[in-house]
Amino acid sequence: ATTDVRLVWRSDYAPQKVISVPVRIESEHLLPVIVVEDPGWLGRVSGLALLIRGPLSQPIRIRGVTAKPMGALEMVSDRIREWGSFERWTGTSINSVTGGADVQDLPLPLLLAVAIAATAVLVWALGRWRRMPRRSTLAWTIVVVFAASWALLDARWLWNLARQTQVTAAQYAGKDWREKHRAADDGGLFAFIEQVRATLPATPVRVFVVSDAHYFRGRAAFHLYPHNVFAEASRNVMPPPANLRAGDWLLVYQRRGVQFDPSANRLRWDNSTPVAAQLKLTGSGAALFQIQ
Repeated sequence: ATTDVRLVWRSDYAPQKVISVPVRIESEHLLPVIVVEDPGWLGRVSGLALLIRGPLSQPIRIRGVTAKPMGALEMVSDRIREWGSFERWTGTSINSVTGGADVQDLPLPLLLAVAIAATAVLVWALGRWRRMPRRSTLAWTIVVVFAASWALLDARWLWNLARQTQVTAAQYAGKDWREKHRAADDGGLFAFIEQVRATLPATPVRVFVVSDAHYFRGRAAFHLYPHNVFAEASRNVMPPPANLRAGDWLLVYQRRGVQFDPSANRLRWDNSTPVAAQLKLTGSGAALFQIQ
């Protein structure tokens, strides 16, 4: 099922009437809503609201709401702000960069590519109009515009890198390896795994790792070696109860559908047959069980 998002408002022109318009979603972000031509956008607005209807897998974060005119100056200002927005390093930064805000109406690389093509067409048309068959003029114009565009993109990337360096230094500088792990984005997982390692026997044992996120499954397995760790790399599935035996361990980290009955020491998941288990450790959205 899809999520339906609507912008709702009320004005003094018709105080008893509630007007709403749909809000488009792109890349998990809400796109701007233009209401200037909406017949209900009249008078003094007395209240704005956001109506969200649909399944929500995680909490919604609202950073802010801004209502402003969309003239030429405002649009240019918005585009410049999008291009200059700080882009933090993420797990995909090694492969690609957005070049500013996560969602952009006009990405800077696209604008520069269009500018290069338009310049080439314009120079070619002027050459034909003035009967100047000098190919070198067209070639040099394209080279200059391309080099300037490349330099602009590099300058934006270097400026973003300088800001990222400051953020990274503030996050990791002066810390030992353990403190760096705790300061990382998955620091909560590392802190819980440290408690898990202290709870597990010194000799390697079988440990099943489950989580809704494949990253947490793989990362937890990495931290638990040299124990005999079982973690699905691509599928979010629980181990079949028949594959578990007494003495095995089950690490649950931010995984829905797992239920434990402490009065009967019974563990079940995904409507499967309950399994005898003891709760050995708990954390924020995490637990460690030993199969009996």
